[in-house]
Amino acid sequence: MEPITFSLEMGVVFAVLAFTIFLFVSEIIRIDLAAILILVLVGLLSYVPGLERLANVNDLFDGFASNAVISIIAVMIVGAGLDKTGLMNRVAAVILKRGGTTEARIIPIVSGTVGVISSFLQNVGAAALFLPVVSRISTRTGIPLSRLLMPMGFCAILGGTMTMVGSSPLILLNDLILTANSGLPPAQQMAPFALFDVTPIGFALIASGILYFLLLGRWMLPGGQRKGDASTGQDVSDYLTRVYGLKADVFELGVPENSPLIGKQLADINLENNLYIISTFYRGKVSMVQVLTAEIEAPCRLAIIGKQQIVERFARDNRLILRPALDVFAEEFAATNAGIAELVIPPDSKIIGKSPRELLLRKTYGLSLLAIHRGEQTLSHVETDEHAPTAIGLERFQAGDMLVAHTRWSNLVRLKRDKDFVVVTSDFPQEELRPQKVGWALFFFVVSLSMILFTDIRLSLSLLTGAVGMLLTRVLNIDEAYRAVGWNTVFLLASLIPLGQAVQSTGTAAWIAQQVLVLLDGWPLWSLQAGIAVLATVFSLIMSNVGATVLLVPLAVSIAVAAGGDPAVFALTVAISTSNSFIIPTHQVNALIMGPAGYKVVDFVRSGGVMTVIFLVVSLVMLNVVF
Repeated sequence: MEPITFSLEMGVVFAVLAFTIFLFVSEIIRIDLAAILILVLVGLLSYVPGLERLANVNDLFDGFASNAVISIIAVMIVGAGLDKTGLMNRVAAVILKRGGTTEARIIPIVSGTVGVISSFLQNVGAAALFLPVVSRISTRTGIPLSRLLMPMGFCAILGGTMTMVGSSPLILLNDLILTANSGLPPAQQMAPFALFDVTPIGFALIASGILYFLLLGRWMLPGGQRKGDASTGQDVSDYLTRVYGLKADVFELGVPENSPLIGKQLADINLENNLYIISTFYRGKVSMVQVLTAEIEAPCRLAIIGKQQIVERFARDNRLILRPALDVFAEEFAATNAGIAELVIPPDSKIIGKSPRELLLRKTYGLSLLAIHRGEQTLSHVETDEHAPTAIGLERFQAGDMLVAHTRWSNLVRLKRDKDFVVVTSDFPQEELRPQKVGWALFFFVVSLSMILFTDIRLSLSLLTGAVGMLLTRVLNIDEAYRAVGWNTVFLLASLIPLGQAVQSTGTAAWIAQQVLVLLDGWPLWSLQAGIAVLATVFSLIMSNVGATVLLVPLAVSIAVAAGGDPAVFALTVAISTSNSFIIPTHQVNALIMGPAGYKVVDFVRSGGVMTVIFLVVSLVMLNVVF
């Protein structure tokens, strides 16, 4: 191999790289602003005589139109479309039902699922689709988002090693092998890899990632709530107690066939027992807007707000089954879906002088009335220290009444446009879900996925097809699509692309590779393979993993042939190791999760540093075991 001479351009690239790392680690300025600064710096330096190869100024901003960046924008819109239909809420509910509410159970389910999905869908796509799911799980369980997103994101990256279509380097590998074969004698020709040849390696990597976070996550993951962590809604019983002195909880009770409640009306039960049936579950359907004159049928379940001792006595007297925790009503009472709302009745409201029962308040407005705050008095079915229980269903509304109700947030959004109410509550998700659009959302998601898996159409175009389809069918409107895009992530990735190109175009990457190979000359075969893996890992941090693969696969093949190793295994080592990108948030997935979870670069350095070592050890062991 002809020696490469170190040049002034290479020195400048090294200086810019060092400056970039300094900005990222110190976080003197925001990381996305640091990336834009580096973009401007590379562009200006390319005008200096002798540094023209740093960047072609005419192509300096091509990163904003790159396949990777457009794919991220499109997949964020597709994910937002699926979320808008309420589908991600359902996925979160299923995961919570199966996995409970502890980190030790949620992390394996979420991370394992994302890992498998990313073996067929690009890892950033899988991570973007599950971002709203994990956000809802965080809100429902109280587990900080910062403790859930990193395991999910890392396993999305690891999942890209499970199939030959899971990541761009593996997709590219067979083409590079065919190119390399043209320079090899017949006895050393390499056979292309089949789709699932790498599956044992990818499976071992995902398993090791999950075990890492389960065993060491307590110390390695950032603890506590971070800026950016999602937090929505409030606990019903805590809020009622704190604000209105209503010492009540939400309970779930099963009604068997032999209960004396059968045939009784909901309103009568509420009035007679000083409690409030807020929701029912019958024939597989939950209803929070049940007409209070409806009669109890069995078998069913009731969600009741009341004092614990009263509810327990009520359950004993009526042969009901009191459940230890919310089950079928868990989703309905999730803070992401519903919660406590406060509404004031203005002087010109049409409902003044009418009672909740007369208005069919739950059926008409979707409001489960818990209390009426009138002057210094709070009227409620629930007994307080100061007031006896009141049949508020029969109370006639007065101007200035503050209604305290449990409702779905989607109902509250609609009530903000109703002149009969003034909605006081402001801290709630104010985007109206469109469950009626779930068919269109799923259809265009499947269309995009099919184009990715079964055609050669460019990834960004495949994803944009699904995004545009959702916009045309009004799953989302265009303004919602703009808001769904994490523009900080877009600018971070697009602004760093010219630096990666400068590393390659100035010969800096080739020079580094050559120095490492000279250093490894004469070492045992296994150490050569390890050296190639480390080199590919380093290159994936400072340039695109595709660029690192294109540069290093021919070098790895040459080293294997010269040392008597298997060139195909060395080539695969490069393609797998370029996914080992956890230490700094330059990988698309890491950039995606950084903002929502409020991560700092030091979080990636700490957690990702250990993951990098685990990846190297597991991948090298499995490569030699499998091949």
